[in-house]
Amino acid sequence: MQQKPDILDHISTGVIALDAQLRVTAINSAAEVLLEASATRAMGVDVSQLVQQAGELLQTLKQARANRATLARRGMLLVTHTGQEVQIDLIVTVLHGEQGDSLLLELIPIDRLQRISREESMLHAQETTRAVIRGLAHEIKNPLGGVRGAAQLLAKELPNEELAEYTRIIIREADRLRDLVDRLLGPNQRLAIEPVNIHEIIEHVRNLISAEVNNAVTINRDYDPSLPPLPVDRAQLIQAVLNIMRNALQAAASPEACSILLRTRSQRQFTISGRRHRLVCRVDIIDNGPGIPADLQQAIFVPMVTGRPDGTGLGLSIAQSIINRHGGLLECASEPGNTRFTLYLPMEQSHAETR
Repeated sequence: MQQKPDILDHISTGVIALDAQLRVTAINSAAEVLLEASATRAMGVDVSQLVQQAGELLQTLKQARANRATLARRGMLLVTHTGQEVQIDLIVTVLHGEQGDSLLLELIPIDRLQRISREESMLHAQETTRAVIRGLAHEIKNPLGGVRGAAQLLAKELPNEELAEYTRIIIREADRLRDLVDRLLGPNQRLAIEPVNIHEIIEHVRNLISAEVNNAVTINRDYDPSLPPLPVDRAQLIQAVLNIMRNALQAAASPEACSILLRTRSQRQFTISGRRHRLVCRVDIIDNGPGIPADLQQAIFVPMVTGRPDGTGLGLSIAQSIINRHGGLLECASEPGNTRFTLYLPMEQSHAETR
């Protein structure tokens, strides 16, 4: 028996082949990811079963078949069975055969180029912010060290203990500012890359979060057990995931009201920072909180930006820095009742920063 060629699994355009009865006869990996439908479940089913509200899709397919000609539809909106909206350009090609006309569908997600452009702008803005912070940190830490040293010398010269208390206050506040600057800069130690099961990391964080609130929070899991080990720094990735999940917990009215969904998937032919990756691991952390205010959504990864009165605005910035150092990407989409942070981590070690 001839093995099915997988050449179409190496392109980012979704491709679906249909027989004369509009049943799926082939589907590539990009289409599986786009429609959130595995090939095992899709093969042999009517194409209308792949999405919700398939009226426009079916009308387009029947029109192409009736005209027996290639047909294109721009900006078609599809809704997957998970409720995810996907906007695509659809090209339908009619293949004439003895058993009737079959169809070849090309699904081109038009938000992909927009996402890549948005990502490049975001990364450029982040690099600019980091450069400013590094310069500011240098300007702060140098005189801060002098202030601390002078306070230590002054403490030795003061005649009584009451006056020395003032110098101790100066030293404590200088140390607090130094620690704040260090946190602004984020982790700077070399990544200790090793193969790690992503689910072991997520489960470790899940246990930490549950323990913090005495198991009051609801955490659901939807894992892909076929994911291979990832080349990551285990400790730093734990910190990144912990910051995101703790952010969800703190945004809720109470731990009892907080519900978090943890989901993992593989994604093929995914572009990060202009580099196409054959395979990446996708981790979704979804909560039911009040959502991120619209005026903050473009700046949530900027240090010191927070929507909570008691927040530091450093947790998400540090999480993003860690993911970026692994050659990955951290994205966020938020509306009331549904905030989703998505981590994309390449499965090849060569793209992780090891310095």
